[in-house]
Amino acid sequence: MHDSDYYRKIGFKCGLEIHQRLATEHKLFCSCDAGMKPDTKIATVERRQRAVAGELGMMDRSTSFESSRGRGFVYNIFENSTCLVDIDEEPPHDVNGDAVETGIRLSSAFNAKVPDEIEPMRKEVVDGSDPSAFQRSMLIGHDGHIEIDGKKYSITSIFLEEESSGIESSNNETVTYNVDRLGVPLIEVDTAPDIRTPSEARSVALRIGQLLRLTGKRDGDCAKYLVQRGIGSIRQDVNVSIEGGTRVEVKGLQEIGSVDIIIENEVERQMKLLEIKKALLARKAQVGAVQDITKLLSRSGAKMISETLKNGGVVLAAGLPGFAGFIGYEIGANRRLGSEISDYAKMSGVKGIIHSDEDLAKYGFSEGEIESVRKELKLGKDDAFMLVTAQKDMCEKAITLATYRARMAMSEVPPETRAVLDAEKGTTKFMRPLPGGSRMYPETDAKPIVVEHAYRKKILDDTIFAQERIAKIREELGGNLQIADQLIGSPKLQIYEYIASRSKCDKLVVAATLLERMKELERGGLRIDIDDDVMVEIFDKYPEGRLTKAGIVEVIKEMPKSEKEIESVLKKKSLERISGNKLKELIKETGMKGREDVIRAIMSKYRLNVDGEELSIMLGGKNEI
Repeated sequence: MHDSDYYRKIGFKCGLEIHQRLATEHKLFCSCDAGMKPDTKIATVERRQRAVAGELGMMDRSTSFESSRGRGFVYNIFENSTCLVDIDEEPPHDVNGDAVETGIRLSSAFNAKVPDEIEPMRKEVVDGSDPSAFQRSMLIGHDGHIEIDGKKYSITSIFLEEESSGIESSNNETVTYNVDRLGVPLIEVDTAPDIRTPSEARSVALRIGQLLRLTGKRDGDCAKYLVQRGIGSIRQDVNVSIEGGTRVEVKGLQEIGSVDIIIENEVERQMKLLEIKKALLARKAQVGAVQDITKLLSRSGAKMISETLKNGGVVLAAGLPGFAGFIGYEIGANRRLGSEISDYAKMSGVKGIIHSDEDLAKYGFSEGEIESVRKELKLGKDDAFMLVTAQKDMCEKAITLATYRARMAMSEVPPETRAVLDAEKGTTKFMRPLPGGSRMYPETDAKPIVVEHAYRKKILDDTIFAQERIAKIREELGGNLQIADQLIGSPKLQIYEYIASRSKCDKLVVAATLLERMKELERGGLRIDIDDDVMVEIFDKYPEGRLTKAGIVEVIKEMPKSEKEIESVLKKKSLERISGNKLKELIKETGMKGREDVIRAIMSKYRLNVDGEELSIMLGGKNEI
């Protein structure tokens, strides 16, 4: 990893977009369930979408690109989590007031200004993820900041918007979406491009995530959580550029731990592409005209070619004068310029391209076939070629996209939206051109929301901010910062706060059990599903002298559904705690004198019934008893 001076010298710029689902009961513009619960599919709807001009009368390049792919979309409709609003057959209902309040609370957590009037907008989206071909979005906060180690990071904007549909399956012609999550309220937090290093980006992402999780609404002695938890409920997009390069957006990072490596590799990729550009310009490289070489390869021994031709397909090729050695130029882990060109071609439905920097013998090409192609395309020793084979329409589309990307290799680092290919290696692939501002226009079916001072004050008066919660947790855990800070960053925080506010059990015992012992059970494949109030009952058995710490875990493993079932587990597994005089009797029964011998003898047989700490105290500090 490079230091901050390195990134300053290369003109590194980085900003983040954090997308977090909100924990509301209903969706943003209808009364459908927003809890992402299992639901029954009842119907499907089919649609096609095309790009239209935005408010400024211009077509956005990303929507034009998606529209040109000509794919159809199928939407799975569900019983409780889908309605006519979702499939654009009914106007939006009034905006979800709880979602607006949550947006205002979270905007305040980021020290952002809330507009006096919130204007719903439409953002054109033609990748099929919304049946209406647009996403409803509204600016709910702006000009905020967060602070980490004395440095301020600007939060330029915070949006309240609709979640997209989830992809169930896709192929070259059709994408099938599940509409159950469409319209779930989502908050988007955008930073300015003032992040100086990849590791700094990771720290900023962690802090934003912490503020989203820990900001809450007062609910008695507890805090009501504002955001959903779990896989997929939060996503990070990173925007990266360097001097001479361009802004590239990498979408959908699920794990914050991979943010820095993704950014490092995007910087490396752009630097390699700039090296390629410089070398190609020095060679005066070109992209030649596309030629049909079907007849030339009609008897090819290459299986891919022969099978396609047998089914009536064609082979199209383009010469690349000056490109020799650069199509195979490595720009990342298992990624080359050829991979980038291939990503574009794949958008047509082909499996990829074949190019002359590869070992063509692995495809079954003979030396004679390779030479005949080079001769047909009039290529010299510094020249390369690429070819595509498929049915004619698909093949023409693929070679057009491939040559388009090859030309960009000589002019720029393409402004793109990219998807994570391998999070561990930090590699990404092309998704579509980077969107611009031409896809936004007003939502004429939804009323503006006036945010009066009294309304805003009422919301903020019962908001619990992160620092207050952190201080409270640290204090009630007796200043044990290690456990407290681990808990603050854990998904177990919510259940901890529920139990801690209702149970008489020592809070440190609750925290340690949830963080360590329950985590061990989950790692072992046990999916723990116990009602929160039943969890309180289980932990109450510890201060009542009925269970040991180890016994608590044994009861949790059985996942009881009620107080009666807890009692049944205690009896069935003989988990009643042995304490006080009964423990003294047990010590005498061992007939041993050595303190450590007594502890070993008792704990080996009664580990689940005897509290080790109580036994140790009872034996005192003496070695002989």
